[in-house]
Amino acid sequence: MSSRLYRAIGLMSGTSMDGVDAALIETDGEAHIRPLANASRAYDEETRAAIRDAVAQALQEDVPRHGTPYDALSRRLTMIHAEAVGALGAAADIVGFHGHTIAHRPDRGWTWQIGDGALLAQLLRTEVVDDLRSADVAAGGQGAPLLPAYHRALATGQPRPLGILNLGGVGNLTWLGQGGEIIAFDTGPGNALIDDWVREATGASYDQDGELAARGAAHEEVLATMLDTDWFDRSPPKSLDRQDFSLAAVRGLTAEDGAATLTAFTAMTVVQAMRHVPKRPQRLLVTGGGRHNSTLMQEIARRTGVTSLPVEDVGWNGDSMEAEGFAWFAVRHLRGLPTSFPEISGPDRPVVCGTLHSPS
Repeated sequence: MSSRLYRAIGLMSGTSMDGVDAALIETDGEAHIRPLANASRAYDEETRAAIRDAVAQALQEDVPRHGTPYDALSRRLTMIHAEAVGALGAAADIVGFHGHTIAHRPDRGWTWQIGDGALLAQLLRTEVVDDLRSADVAAGGQGAPLLPAYHRALATGQPRPLGILNLGGVGNLTWLGQGGEIIAFDTGPGNALIDDWVREATGASYDQDGELAARGAAHEEVLATMLDTDWFDRSPPKSLDRQDFSLAAVRGLTAEDGAATLTAFTAMTVVQAMRHVPKRPQRLLVTGGGRHNSTLMQEIARRTGVTSLPVEDVGWNGDSMEAEGFAWFAVRHLRGLPTSFPEISGPDRPVVCGTLHSPS
């Protein structure tokens, strides 16, 4: 007998801090995945600034805690997520609510996403699954990346070995082998350092289409310094916080050369990642905001020697894939199916992550 099909909404607020992505899919939480709609809600600058302030404060915390500024920001972000769902204009059986990562410290035994799942359930009058990472960390996992499980389901039928590269604020790689093997891990900064540099150097929020980097030149000696860390030698599973790398090495460069060097750095993190997979993938399918940066895409292809394509080339939507994944996770939670796995994020067993909130 076939499994029930659910209409599920997923919500994602990424470390790039640009806004909320919402996606509606039809799925059984396994191989049946049919995207139906997607929408987004951009953050205004005041909200971005509040998130940045909370992230800076959270770096000082030994454990996650409630209180100003976190509770007020959590409520504000929850309301914006509800608006993103409203923009879809569609009803759903369940909502997967990731929230926004304020700090990620699996080495201390915690990962911290803010957002009020109980409030969102009341606002939407729909069941909501949130807290999608902490159970993985409690079982000894990294809490990230989790979405490679969705990548594996989505990539059924794609030629292998295949690489799926997500370039959000932090980058992560999913490697799928011909025999069904999967390896997944964070690669290093995706867009985070580039965005931070461009904001600091020019006042813009990001390097549109890599135009600033294209006018500069990468400083290879600075690049070598940035790559000189044991992070890249560590075997998976491994994950990063957005704040684990800094702009210190590029300060003093021109705006253009700094952007070019950081763009090359992100590309080189992908080169370093290739050391941890058994066989070079035939293709890299790139999702996340970084796929819109043509300079970055060219650098990745040039430095890895692997054809790098936006996921739209195989019919996927790179703007909504993460949100789709959390919709899929919500259905798996309802069905009691694991959402994190030892071979992906490193828990000691497959884990059903999340907390279910009813609208009552």
